[in-house]
Amino acid sequence: MFALVGTVVDAEKVLRNHAVLVDGKTISAVLSADELRSLGVDRIYGGDGYLVIPGLVNAHTHVAMAKFRGLGDDLPTEKWLEEIIWPMEREWTAEEVGRWALLGTAEALSNGSTVINDHYFFADGIAKAAERVGIRAFVGQTVMDLVDFPLAEPGEGFRFFERWDGRSELVTPTLAPHATNTVSFELMEEIAEFSRDKNALIHIHVAQSREEVRSLRKRYGFGPVEYLKRSGALGGRLVGVHGVYLQGEELREYGMSGATLVHCPTSNVRLEGRTVDLEPFVSAGGNVALANDSPNPVGIMDMFLEMRAASLVGSFLKGGAEPIGSRDIFRWATVGGAKALGIKAGLIKSGYLADLVLINAKKPQFLPGKDPYSHLVHSARGSDVEMVVVGGEIVYRNGIFVKLGLDWSGLMEKF
Repeated sequence: MFALVGTVVDAEKVLRNHAVLVDGKTISAVLSADELRSLGVDRIYGGDGYLVIPGLVNAHTHVAMAKFRGLGDDLPTEKWLEEIIWPMEREWTAEEVGRWALLGTAEALSNGSTVINDHYFFADGIAKAAERVGIRAFVGQTVMDLVDFPLAEPGEGFRFFERWDGRSELVTPTLAPHATNTVSFELMEEIAEFSRDKNALIHIHVAQSREEVRSLRKRYGFGPVEYLKRSGALGGRLVGVHGVYLQGEELREYGMSGATLVHCPTSNVRLEGRTVDLEPFVSAGGNVALANDSPNPVGIMDMFLEMRAASLVGSFLKGGAEPIGSRDIFRWATVGGAKALGIKAGLIKSGYLADLVLINAKKPQFLPGKDPYSHLVHSARGSDVEMVVVGGEIVYRNGIFVKLGLDWSGLMEKF
């Protein structure tokens, strides 16, 4: 049993001078730090000047795309995919994906993400990289049938799910259709049926570009939300990403369905010059999660920077009136992601998964410390993370990836 001590912050509360006790894979208690003396605690980490927060849930990633960082930054989504990303991806090997996924997962973990939800090719390599690093990972093999792309052969998506279903404590397989314009209606129906049979999550890009919506309407005569509804995919097992070109009634219908919308503001602004207005979705009761998306085009897998971007973009869309509060954005990055993925995480409570982050707040950007939510969203960055715990195991501490036995310099030697 060990304890993390400091100001405990989750979306429900701020508890100063408190301790989080970890026993096994879960949180056993949250109590005043003064009470630790009477307990048989083996190790104590943190203390005055530290923040203890739930692990951040990076609800949409392509970690292996660290290899493409900095390429095609100033292109819109369709050109970025067709001229830069897809040609390079056709040259991928399983070994290369696994190698770059190790880097991407390590980067996300060191910056405070305890969970990733990844969507990519050669998904076995990504799952194995996640296990090696010690991050909790939801992983799906990308599939599509309306684009000539052998790596995305639909059958492999189902086979990957079957190979990993129930196999790992850290890795949960998902279904990963690429997007509403690259997956036929018939294949989407098949995926939705498989999802119902296996209680599997469906992780898909939704309305991420103008071309996606235009081509979908041209082919079927309706938009992305109607496509998902008619195919049977729209509902509580759907984790849709982006929604940049969803508006008004579409967002309200999506929100009422029980599906999650993953907000990736940095990626959206860089690729499309806009992002989704979440107000109709949230007003309809929709669940929002937050994510970095990919090292390309975002540049860094740091959920603290993504929270800040969400706040800035939200204020811009509102014209400065009634901006989204820091506490709500922090909720998206923790509780929202956990809800989307169906895990008991995102809050610091007894019985919840011990997926925790210890932040060294003995730095000027955390003063005066009156509002920890504001500091976490607007002042913190991944480099402030001192320790990461996943499932009760310390997997990152002071620059060392504990399971790998490497620091960053050792890991970088592989590249």
